[in-house]
Amino acid sequence: MNSHTQSFFIDGPAGQLQCALDLPDAALFPAPRGIALVAHPHPLYGGTMDNKVTQTLARAFVALGYATARMNFRGVGNSAGVHDEGRGETDDMTLLLAEMQQRYPDLPVALAGFSFGTFVQAELQRRLTEQGTPAERLALVGTAAGKWAMPEVPANSILIHGELDDTIPLIDVFNWARPQDLAVIVIPGADHFFHRKLQHIKNYVVALWH
Repeated sequence: MNSHTQSFFIDGPAGQLQCALDLPDAALFPAPRGIALVAHPHPLYGGTMDNKVTQTLARAFVALGYATARMNFRGVGNSAGVHDEGRGETDDMTLLLAEMQQRYPDLPVALAGFSFGTFVQAELQRRLTEQGTPAERLALVGTAAGKWAMPEVPANSILIHGELDDTIPLIDVFNWARPQDLAVIVIPGADHFFHRKLQHIKNYVVALWH
């Protein structure tokens, strides 16, 4: 993402997983205030941890003072294995969380994702909640409602969607959010990849997180 991005690998069930870590400005945050994990879009359709929306989410959490980690899912970049339809990817994200908690113990956790990544993070939050250790909050962009069996998410989740998204139609997100009484931030004129609209993602996450 920038010259300060640190690359590292963790060992997963399917082999090594390529990860990246971005830290907040030490002058502003002498120590990180939390851990953020960011999940990328669908691996079989070109999704990587360097996707622009994924990077924008990472920048938002770095600006908020979070030690922010991303990973290439199985079969992407230098990560071993093959796509596992979300199951293995959630397992792998759990391992990344454990790695980050070992490096930065006793900090609150934020989960963020884009498209397929929203399904992985919502599944991870469901698991963490069942264990009694939920993340503090989620930020989901292009929520994969209608494409995947999205679990319910906490009421304080930040949901951002493009008005003109033809990959995940807005009505599918509304139909998923409505029974949960969740608010959805709609960016007028934005497509699935938020072409020329990326700044809205960072601005809303940063503004609403405080």
